[in-house]
Amino acid sequence: MIFLDSISDIIKFLIDFGKKNDIDFKKLVKMKEISDTIPELYVLGAGPGDPELITVKGYRILQKAKAVLYDNLANKDLLSLTPDGCEHIYVGKQPYGDYTPQEQIHQLIKHFAFNKGTVVRLKGGDPFIFGRGFEEVLFARENGIKTCFIPGITSMQASGLEDIPLTHRTISESVWIVTGTKKDGRLSADLQLAIQSKATVVIYMGMKKLDEIAQTYIEAGCGNMPAAIIQHASLPNQKSVRGMVKDLPELAESNQLTYPAIIIIGEVTNLSN
Repeated sequence: MIFLDSISDIIKFLIDFGKKNDIDFKKLVKMKEISDTIPELYVLGAGPGDPELITVKGYRILQKAKAVLYDNLANKDLLSLTPDGCEHIYVGKQPYGDYTPQEQIHQLIKHFAFNKGTVVRLKGGDPFIFGRGFEEVLFARENGIKTCFIPGITSMQASGLEDIPLTHRTISESVWIVTGTKKDGRLSADLQLAIQSKATVVIYMGMKKLDEIAQTYIEAGCGNMPAAIIQHASLPNQKSVRGMVKDLPELAESNQLTYPAIIIIGEVTNLSN
């Protein structure tokens, strides 16, 4: 019988025993840590840009993250909230440029969830508004990964920083949100339906389609409808322009506005005047 009087004796005994029996105890400990890991995915909205606009729950979750997969529009300052040892992996998509394929993002979620545990998918704005966030939730669930959704402030809600309310009594009683670029690259046909309503129309990812958007309104006899473009909403470099929807292409060019930006069309854009 072997008697061990101290922790150091126990450690020395284990090391010697491991060497004699070809056992890598460090590897065994690592395997134990992995086996105890609970794979979970937090799909977290980073907000429109200003890092102080993240939710309190989002702030708390970042502080316990083991890995963060972050988008192009998520403010990088939020990564400083994560603990030491947390891995930061960029999986952004440059508008009309280089991007990380969605399938690759799915595999990264799976890899880090099962090897690290708590994975945060940090997405600009709100992940469930043109963010493909629910696709990632479904993938995670199909692979046995626990999921949690944490909403974020979407960019159109930052329009108030330019004195543009999305609704206003007697002026606009609803909001119509449209994607400017569908999966096949075309402008959504829903825009023609939105024009027929009195709703405030908000177009995401539409800067490449400004000419087509303006022409659609002109053909519907609504070319003089007030409109605005807001770029970098909530950030120090935020800028905007207002005018009539038929003039948006020229206004964007003359004021050097480009993506990321939202387009807001409706009488609410003219209230402050």
